Order: sequence, then structure tokens, then C-alpha cells
Amino acid sequence: MIKIGKYNINVINLGNFALDGGAMFGVVPKNLWQRAYQGTDELNRIPLSTRILLIQNEKQNILVDTGNGMKWSAKIADIYKIDYSKDEIDLGLAKFNLKKSDITDVILTHLHFDHCGGATEILNDKLVPTFPNAKYYVQKQQLDWANNPTLKDKASFMKDNYQPLIDNNVLNFTDGKGDIFEGIEVLPIDGHTKHLQMIRIYDKNNQSEINNLIYTADLVPTSAHIPLPYVMGYDNFPLTTLEEKFLYIPKIHNENWLICFEHDAFKQAGFLGMNEKGYFLEKEFIITE
Repeated sequence: MIKIGKYNINVINLGNFALDGGAMFGVVPKNLWQRAYQGTDELNRIPLSTRILLIQNEKQNILVDTGNGMKWSAKIADIYKIDYSKDEIDLGLAKFNLKKSDITDVILTHLHFDHCGGATEILNDKLVPTFPNAKYYVQKQQLDWANNPTLKDKASFMKDNYQPLIDNNVLNFTDGKGDIFEGIEVLPIDGHTKHLQMIRIYDKNNQSEINNLIYTADLVPTSAHIPLPYVMGYDNFPLTTLEEKFLYIPKIHNENWLICFEHDAFKQAGFLGMNEKGYFLEKEFIITE
């Protein structure tokens, strides 16, 4: 656990899945990206985590993202190598003596299935919000995009993951950059999908041992994506992603922010370094044992 300002922060891995390594690294040749990220299987898939944040204070239990969820058919679960044998959310929360009913807020970075699939569940043959007492938050323009996606990313949006939130009046909208709660800022970016919101947790008084944590979601999904040209083939606007990395990676390095990797199956977080080859993970950091 780390503490930033008034928040205690932990990470929960809601289970691993797998995606094609080439798609994850775009135009970067396999002989290069495989040096930085190993574990390719016989189908060229690489292991990825669904590492979410648990942010707590005296009044709130906040989650950032919800993983793949448990609504998959056996066929699709096999394609993405999803461990469908247990309810990862219940197990993950239980480590912190929490139940789904204890969650007060859920911030969704965006509405791709591997980030919001666990936002809803099937209960008594009905789709309902997974966290019955929580308010959910997403950028309004991300919902607009999800409802009118391109052919390129249409398969990543599944209405069963977010329509029940709308139907139950628990989905709230953020609008651009700003604090969603005191000390928790959302930072919209557009390269991966329109208005994905990264999350920064900060101590405005700079009195914490670590004063800033950034959860970059799919801008820097793994530590192997720190180099600026390492951009995913999944991104709708890869040149925009590159511009956003040019903006945020130097800032993360120069201001010594802790960066948390949502999809890195091997490394939770760390601090960046820079040398003649560019930016890299200089110091790995474990947030939750």
C-alpha cells in the first residue's frame, strides 16, 4: 500500500488475459518488442493483467476500472485466454475485507471490454451493476464514441458492460480535464480511443513520500510501452498517441511521478529514467504485495 494525501492506494489484479503481441506493439518488430516483454505463446499472444486501483479514505472505497468481468462465453474466453474459473472481483476485494456492496465509486478510464467488463454482472438472469451502491464515472465523449465506434474498434465495445449502468441511473459523466474528487484528477487523451481518461492521484501539499501516481491505462499499458515509438496497433489514432506520449512521458519522468501499469503481467509500477536511448523503467515499484 502507498499513501498519497488522504488516500490509501492498492492494486488488485482481476486476472490475466492475452492479446496478440504484434497488435500490442504496432509497427515495432517482434525481435525488438520481445526483448522488452516476454511470454509469447504458440498463437503469438502475450500475457496481460487487468490491474485496477483501489483508492480509499475514511468515506470512500473507489475503484479505477473493473477488468474483463465474468460474462464471457467459453469460446470468447478461450480466444482471449481469460481465466473463467473464479470470480476475480470478489476474491480481489476480499483481500481488503471488502465486498462489492462496499464500493462507493467506480471510475472507468474507458469502455473497452477489458476495462469495464466487470462493471456489470448477471444476477438472477438479469444484467445489473456489479457494485450496487456505487456511482460510476466516464467521459461523456467516450460514451458517445462507444455508441458510434469505427469498424476498427467496434468489437471492443459491448453494451452489456455499460448500458445497465445507464438504465439504473448510476453512470455519471466527466467532461474534460479536472478533479473528480479532491486529489484525484482525470486527464483525457484521444489516441487510443476518444476521451479515455487517465487518473492522477496527488498530494497538493507535497507532504507524502510519493506525491503523484498516474494510472495511464492504454497510453502506456505495460512497462515495455514506455519508449515513445512503442504504440499499439489497437490505437485509433497512433500519431495522436505519439503526441500524447511526448507530452506525458517527460512530465512523468521530470516530476518523478509513480506510473502504474494496468496491463503489465510482470510489473505493477515504477519510476522512469532517461538515457541516450530515451525513457525507460529505471526503478520497479511494488504497490501491493
